[in-house]
Amino acid sequence: MEKSQKLKLVKDALTSYPDFPKPGVIFRDIFGIFRNAAAMQAMTDLILGHVALLDIELIVGLDSRGFLLGPLISLGLAKPFIPIRKKGKLPGKVIQQSYTMEYGEDTIEMQINDLHGKNKVLLVDDLIATGGTMEAAEKLVKSAGMSVVQCFFIVELSSLKGRTKLTAPVHSLIQYDS
Repeated sequence: MEKSQKLKLVKDALTSYPDFPKPGVIFRDIFGIFRNAAAMQAMTDLILGHVALLDIELIVGLDSRGFLLGPLISLGLAKPFIPIRKKGKLPGKVIQQSYTMEYGEDTIEMQINDLHGKNKVLLVDDLIATGGTMEAAEKLVKSAGMSVVQCFFIVELSSLKGRTKLTAPVHSLIQYDS
């Protein structure tokens, strides 16, 4: 199957929910892809075909849907996976990064006890909207002395300009203007 056919299969499997979580918002849900084995295989092929060309040593996935995509990439590339979680969810030695959200502040954490010199990171999440969480993740990774090779997403809501908050290159499989 060609790349364009795979992209169409993945995009068609995305589920859109108007007015969720509030009126005027269209929620783009990747779980439709996971309910369709052919779409999931196409997504996996597209992801691995792209990231295999990158010089990365570590996959870092954001809470929570990055936990679905990160291990998939990790297995495909035989590279370690590290999660970034909300404050208080990870044991052991962690580093933190606080960030401002629409209605307040939040903090994310990453374990640093098993990094062993890995410093070229692929940051992964399902969707980029305003970019605040990924911006915090990028700062967190850099504070650990690592460099972000790329920020990778399945879906980008390009009208919200989240990629402008990031310093690393951004790649998304599917883009929506709204």
